[in-house]
Amino acid sequence: MNEGNQKYLNTFGVYVHVPFCSSTCDFCAFYQERPSKKKFETYFLSLEREMQRANINKKVDTVFIGGGTPGILRSDELMKLCELINGLGIKENAEWTVELAPNEVTTEKLTVLKSAGVNRISLGVQTFDPKLMDDLGRKHGPEKVFHAYNLIRETKFNSVNLDLIFGIPHQSLEDWMSDMEQAVKLQPQHLSTYCLTFEEDTALYHRLAKGELKIDIQREASFYEYAWDFLPSSGYEQYEVSNFALDGHACVHNQNTWKMNEWIGFGPSASSQYQFKRWKNPSDLDRWAIGVRDGFKTQDYEDYVELSNVILAEDAILFGLRMNQGIRLAQIGKRFGLSEDFLVEIHCFFDNLQKEGLAVQMDGWISLTSQGRIRADAIATEFPSESKGLS
Repeated sequence: MNEGNQKYLNTFGVYVHVPFCSSTCDFCAFYQERPSKKKFETYFLSLEREMQRANINKKVDTVFIGGGTPGILRSDELMKLCELINGLGIKENAEWTVELAPNEVTTEKLTVLKSAGVNRISLGVQTFDPKLMDDLGRKHGPEKVFHAYNLIRETKFNSVNLDLIFGIPHQSLEDWMSDMEQAVKLQPQHLSTYCLTFEEDTALYHRLAKGELKIDIQREASFYEYAWDFLPSSGYEQYEVSNFALDGHACVHNQNTWKMNEWIGFGPSASSQYQFKRWKNPSDLDRWAIGVRDGFKTQDYEDYVELSNVILAEDAILFGLRMNQGIRLAQIGKRFGLSEDFLVEIHCFFDNLQKEGLAVQMDGWISLTSQGRIRADAIATEFPSESKGLS
């Protein structure tokens, strides 16, 4: 490990995956399980074991509980989950986020979460339009979203994020404008706007494969551009391709990941990056539980990578480019000990992007233009990689 890398590892995160869902949304490809008493017992027993055996030698700066549907747990189960997490050594001022679906929000659950240390809620809105909700396979209407949001605000969490999706089949630009306007009226501290992706083995993907749906790249670009204009004009600073925040409310957990710091994931399908290793737990409750019980071997993980400085540097560059601030290539080169030849090759790559109007280089910073951010995924595939990392 390059010794200079240590001083940049200034935040450490924990992710906990709660895999249970009562139903599957048509766009969702995340690992999930139907809830049952036996599965809950297996989950909590194994999660406690996994956390007890974790070799964490630092305090936790950021916690993120995702799913699945964490809110499907009862209040006492949520308290138990938070107690297990608190046992890992959470800093007093840590950012602690829980994802919630609107139909799972209750005052009792919110009170339990806040008392345990949770200070940030991410509410899965996706859209306020009832027809588009139905197209996504959501099991609630807009009235449930507003009710859930009001309960969250009444409980006085430090920060609230709303997740929104665009590029939904049959969604017009006017529909997206309406979603943006309604979101801003609610005045959350953070907004995440994601372009719908057609993941394999989802209901929407099968409709796409049958020719029932089509992807319109120009339409998606217009949705991106509208959000990038409207939200900053409404007081939300864009700090990444899909993320906007009021001052002081950018998501620490996301930034910890994008900057290639360290985190450990707990639960089935959870990913980790720790001590120059990257791995993903089995996306199966029973296989994960067996691995926890018997001790994971390298081959038990779905993905396992021994990380080099080059892998981390390339991922820091590509994820850093998704942030509006961009990257300082010299700093990344120093942090990860990149060779001069590789740095020259990377500079040539960005020189070409600048000629195409896709990047800007100024005062040691490299950032993508608006057109560059729209093409961020394509740019990542063209990057002169010497390895294969997250990207």
